[in-house]
Amino acid sequence: MIAAVAMKIFYTDHYVLPLPPGHRFPMRKYSELRDRVTQAPWLMADMLHEPRAATDAELSRAHCADYVSRVQSGELDSKAMRRIGFPWTPEMVERSRRSSGATIEACFAALDEGCGVNLAGGTHHAFYDFGEGFCVFNDSIVAARALQASGRVKRVGIIDCDVHQGNGTAAIARDDASIFTFSMHGANNFPFRKETSDLDIELADGTVDADYLQALARGVAETLERAKPDFIIYLAGADPHEGDRLGRLKLTQDGLAARDEFVLTTLRRKDTPVAVTMAGGYGKVISDTVDIHLRTVELAVRFFA
Repeated sequence: MIAAVAMKIFYTDHYVLPLPPGHRFPMRKYSELRDRVTQAPWLMADMLHEPRAATDAELSRAHCADYVSRVQSGELDSKAMRRIGFPWTPEMVERSRRSSGATIEACFAALDEGCGVNLAGGTHHAFYDFGEGFCVFNDSIVAARALQASGRVKRVGIIDCDVHQGNGTAAIARDDASIFTFSMHGANNFPFRKETSDLDIELADGTVDADYLQALARGVAETLERAKPDFIIYLAGADPHEGDRLGRLKLTQDGLAARDEFVLTTLRRKDTPVAVTMAGGYGKVISDTVDIHLRTVELAVRFFA
């Protein structure tokens, strides 16, 4: 049975990327989210933790060792860096390693405590040998394979509710029957060349709460039936929100909270440990994105702490 003890929340926001002025990646949301979590009345003592950096060996379970080495040394060419979307800096490397480390640590915490949370993560556009879409390392696959290497978990399910398909995740795990990938995303959104997950549910532009939640219930039920997972990694993207600059869907904040509540309560009832990552969120109003992520964390605490 899952233990009823305080869960752990991991943060990486102090590893800040030095981005050019006007860069569209919303780095500020991470520091604002940690500030809000720190001030939350439901935060318990010793919940917040700084993660370690993922090691080369851990990253190389999901990525080509040469790619990991070139990221570390700054030897990726300009085309590869444009595809990622960040300029190379030592801070970029450290933050990418720490974000994967945070998901690894959230996973191992969840084995003992039911749930663990990474206040970043969800970098699902990273492929075996290249990064893409603000994603350097694929923290979900890195963490899933760390769990499996420990011998404590055999089958991992990934429930990806970012508005963009988890194309890198699907591609890396394509021939790995021990990792089941479920992505529910906008049909007409990035990436425009989709990969094939074990289960994909594509949503039309303008999808609203009721239709989204109905599709989610179907997808989660199929994932649990087909995957029979020992563990779930849940990408709780804020970008399906109606106010997101990149989302194209029309979910309300209450609809996204209902999504999180459904996933978390379903896994709690089934006694399936879960690690939660924040994934995307590009709100026209950044406080909306932070509010959505904060509510995800609060629900995780409510159901598992």
